[in-house]
Amino acid sequence: MIATGCDIFLRESGTLLGARRTGLLANPASVSSSLMHATDVLLACGVRLDRLFGPQHGIRGDTQANMIEWEGFTHPGLRIPVHSLYGKERSPSREMLEGCEAVVIDLPDVGARPYTYLWTSLLMVRACAEAGIEVFVFDRPNPIGADAVEGALLDRRYRSFVGLYPLPMRHGLTIGEALSLINVKESIGCGLTVVKMEGWRRSMQFEETGLPWVLPSPNMPTPDTARVYPGAVLLEGTNLSEGRGTTRPFEIVGAPWIDPHSFAAELSSLGLEGVAFRPLAFTPTWDKHAGKLCGGVQIHVTDRRRFHPVKCGVAIIGFAAARYPEHFRWSDPPYEYEYDRPPIDVIYGGPELREAVDSGAGVASLFAQWEKDEHAFEEERSSHLLY
Repeated sequence: MIATGCDIFLRESGTLLGARRTGLLANPASVSSSLMHATDVLLACGVRLDRLFGPQHGIRGDTQANMIEWEGFTHPGLRIPVHSLYGKERSPSREMLEGCEAVVIDLPDVGARPYTYLWTSLLMVRACAEAGIEVFVFDRPNPIGADAVEGALLDRRYRSFVGLYPLPMRHGLTIGEALSLINVKESIGCGLTVVKMEGWRRSMQFEETGLPWVLPSPNMPTPDTARVYPGAVLLEGTNLSEGRGTTRPFEIVGAPWIDPHSFAAELSSLGLEGVAFRPLAFTPTWDKHAGKLCGGVQIHVTDRRRFHPVKCGVAIIGFAAARYPEHFRWSDPPYEYEYDRPPIDVIYGGPELREAVDSGAGVASLFAQWEKDEHAFEEERSSHLLY
């Protein structure tokens, strides 16, 4: 079993923080390898913990996605403030940080640019830099492996809460590496210390770490979900169900007008590597097409090393748009506090996917551009890798 940054901190009895008044940015998945929550880890190490911060989905992990906000409260056991960073504020205010001398960030990431925890963490890093507060990041595995990157780089003109820096859709970084890279590249100037893992290798899939999986958000129930998410998240920008309201979100795709058997057969004919499409019917209990019988597929990853999740998600969208032009539509705004742009552009990080589909040019034209972006980012990140 590997040791996470949280494990290392506990083993060393929290000597990094001393007697400083400390805040913690965390959620329910912020646990040690023995399932001890980071809050209890800090307290066990004698840290002077006097405030908590929580990201999207709440510090309890009880709220749903996409602009479902939550309010801060007083922790019932510790009697300290819990500040919401997914409500009226998404960046910590000066008042939230007043008197704070150090901040610990212990949030899981799933290796995909649209997952908001990295950006909540970055906003914390920026606010702490302005306030002169040192930040400590308890590093965690990239659950889908960090030996590959995939997809287009975010166009800076399309920066949003699902992308504040030009990363590819699958970025191949740990949260500690990503924050370190951006801190340097953007000249943020934060005093940032990453508490590194021990025993982790970039090629590791989550199942190889020996760590317990605690769902990092309500619709990320398993490592399999994380594996398909970097591409399947793009379905949020369409009227196709991405499986919310089922027990296999992001692995299940469909709509009421889709015939599952022909859809599965035609997707299989695309020759995508490391994946199989199984026809199925499902009825979402909430979200898109709630209460309606949908036809579609379940995405089964058959070879984790050869599977390209972003290419898979884009191919599904491109095929569905061409096969069902009378039904397929792009979602309307708002999406993650972007009120004017199509959600698909916000998620993809630019208009290229939507334009390729709408023009009839097809999505295959995007892949050559991805290769250029991927090579450029691999070079950019090379000097910032910690493992």
